[in-house]
Amino acid sequence: MSHRPYVIDTMISAKAIAARIEDLATEIGSEFSDTNKLVVVGLLRGSFVFIADLVRELDLPVEVDFLEASSYGDGMESSREVRILKDLRGQIEGRDVLVVEDIVDTGHTLAHVTKFLLNRKPARLKSIALLDKPARREVDFKADWTGFEIPDEFVVGYGIDFAQRNRNLPFIGNVRFTDDNSC
Repeated sequence: MSHRPYVIDTMISAKAIAARIEDLATEIGSEFSDTNKLVVVGLLRGSFVFIADLVRELDLPVEVDFLEASSYGDGMESSREVRILKDLRGQIEGRDVLVVEDIVDTGHTLAHVTKFLLNRKPARLKSIALLDKPARREVDFKADWTGFEIPDEFVVGYGIDFAQRNRNLPFIGNVRFTDDNSC
């Protein structure tokens, strides 16, 4: 696949992300203060950096599991068809669950995954998204916690990719294509 040339402009610094995660962990800790173990479910692949930093800040007993859902492929636009590519390894019935997503765009993925997991009868199920793009929402769904609300721009970094690139950036940046002036 050939890639159009692009540059990445910093939108949210690594320092701002770290500070926000500390605040979110405090709020989540309050919500689940009575849990005997919180099952933190990361949605692969984009959430892996966020989930690692978040669980290190949680002052709770946690278990980590992963679910892989896809609606993007290698493109920049959601296909709106959500597929479960990797299911959980553990059981969540009767357990407290926190679903961790990198970004809520159209809302289709997180809405689908939430419904999918609720069918397994967890005691409590809450969700958190690092980023939220409300301007793109097509489904009436909002995560219980959001790190940052962002405008309708294509972003990468901190686990979020563009065709499997740029996940390793320590910040969130917006992609600006250099071969035309429309982006």
